[in-house]
Amino acid sequence: MNDCQSAFCDVRLRRRVSLLIALLGLAIPAAMQSEPRGLASTSPSARQEVSPEAHNWLNAAIDEGKLPQLRWPDFSDYSKHVTKFYELSGYSLAWTRGGEPTPQARQMIALLMQSDLKGLSPDDYDGPQWSERLRQLKPITRQPTETDAVRFDLALTVCSMRYISDLHIGKVNPKYLAFAIDDESKKYDLAEFLEDNAFAGSDLTAVLAQVEPQYPGYRRTIQALQRYIQLAKIDDGQLLPSTKEAIKPGDTYPGVPRLARLLRLFGDLSMDATVPSGQTVYNGALVDAVKSFQRRNGREPSGLIDAQTLADLNVPISDRIRQMQLTLERWRWLPSSYEQSAIVVNIPEFRLRAYDKNFNIHVMMNVVVGKALGHNTPVFSDTLQYLVFRPYWEVPPSITRAELVPHITRDPDYLAKKGFEVVDRDKNVVTAGTVSSEVLNQLRSGTLSIRQKPGPQNSLGLVKFVFPNSYNVYMHDTPATELFAKSRRDFSHGCVRLQRPADLAAWVLRDNPGWSPERIQEAINGKTTQQVNLTHPIPVLILYGTVIVLEDGVVNFYDDIYGHDAALEQVLAKGYPYPGEKAATSGALAQHPRVQSRTRGNNQLHRDADS
Repeated sequence: MNDCQSAFCDVRLRRRVSLLIALLGLAIPAAMQSEPRGLASTSPSARQEVSPEAHNWLNAAIDEGKLPQLRWPDFSDYSKHVTKFYELSGYSLAWTRGGEPTPQARQMIALLMQSDLKGLSPDDYDGPQWSERLRQLKPITRQPTETDAVRFDLALTVCSMRYISDLHIGKVNPKYLAFAIDDESKKYDLAEFLEDNAFAGSDLTAVLAQVEPQYPGYRRTIQALQRYIQLAKIDDGQLLPSTKEAIKPGDTYPGVPRLARLLRLFGDLSMDATVPSGQTVYNGALVDAVKSFQRRNGREPSGLIDAQTLADLNVPISDRIRQMQLTLERWRWLPSSYEQSAIVVNIPEFRLRAYDKNFNIHVMMNVVVGKALGHNTPVFSDTLQYLVFRPYWEVPPSITRAELVPHITRDPDYLAKKGFEVVDRDKNVVTAGTVSSEVLNQLRSGTLSIRQKPGPQNSLGLVKFVFPNSYNVYMHDTPATELFAKSRRDFSHGCVRLQRPADLAAWVLRDNPGWSPERIQEAINGKTTQQVNLTHPIPVLILYGTVIVLEDGVVNFYDDIYGHDAALEQVLAKGYPYPGEKAATSGALAQHPRVQSRTRGNNQLHRDADS
């Protein structure tokens, strides 16, 4: 046994002895309402033992999973963690010595009270109450009782566990919101983590910085959030006046002074741009600044101050802060596969990025995602396994019944004109021409199906990227290239259409011997359907973030097209414990037992997803 193993066993032995002492009632006697004779500690690093009465109270409170003094009294979802935490030390106190809070306690309280800088709320961790609790441990008129110390200790333990877990994996289980993002590798023991870092002089600020996601995009969002918190303090919140018609460059607009202040505040109007005091003509640098603002908000950069632009400009900064907080919550759900070379699609941004292991972007392009009404692209993670050049499009039954059968009914030659063919269950071609009434009935019943032949007009284009999943969603080329020029691009039935599929193919096949860009073009322009399995499968994450902070620090905001922000807001408003089984109940800090599919009704849309 090496020295580290020996030391570890020695620590565990001392904890078990301490536990036996407490269970046998051999702790230093002290009535819970008496002066804290048992609160003195012979060593600054030793845990503070408590009386049998205090031990019994603490054990009962943990078993019940409630502490009335907390902002959110019900901590039953953390009971197993809290139990283990106190068992590790024989139910001695973690955060006080001699009736006073430890330096680590003060550090932790300071972090809880500044949790808004991390996109969390100090109120959730009893922020307003800690000053009074600290005063109770060192009052002017009386000595603190053991009750004061024990309640303080339990409250800080629960709030610390909540904060660490929230910071590491988020508050809400994505399973509850039907986000199929799962990862085992972030798992570690919450009680052990707190035990190892709360007492031995650890720099908790540095320790908890390692608990947070390490992704550059997350850190940039944290920085942007802190900047917007400061902006909210200095902005007066004045609304821009509405107009009946859009304001064009050269028009007079009484809101110009406020417009200039606001755009300068956001950084769209440079500090050295000249806008004379009292100016009411909308022109010059202001027009360029409005275009910058429009781009950052996912709009066409027209420079016109229309109703949509006015609405965006009048969004309170507090709402933008909340939007960042919701996005940070989702950042914390991300699996560690994102730390590898990954393909990431952000739905509200309509953008794909392919990263290397150092988070450098190698490919970036516009995408088209599922329609907001009825055909949402699901949020999930999976692994890209293979590509198909010149693919067939196997038309889902729902699209056959809803869209193609009516066309065939009106024109039996419709499929032949559009390059479709009818096939049986073994993919044998039944007809590629006129559809008889008998074949039409079999299409209605699902006995036969339809597929589109490969070629430039195929709905999947000339290449598709397959990461097998229960939603039947994939990424692919498209003949409808004109859609990529639009600012809002939710037009598909659920799959992700790619602006530059050949570029993505070159990147994902970079480790496949012989697959040069020239060979890829040959496969795209060839005559046969060809599947290419990847030498190294690649993580794919289909995500949903309405705030993206770019590498240069520019903050972009996007519409909540699927209402996921609104749904998350409703769940967070309910407070602890959050609905759905959270990771903290399973004995592991970071394990979210996430669902792999939506509810049956909603999921069917994605099982039938096409282009």
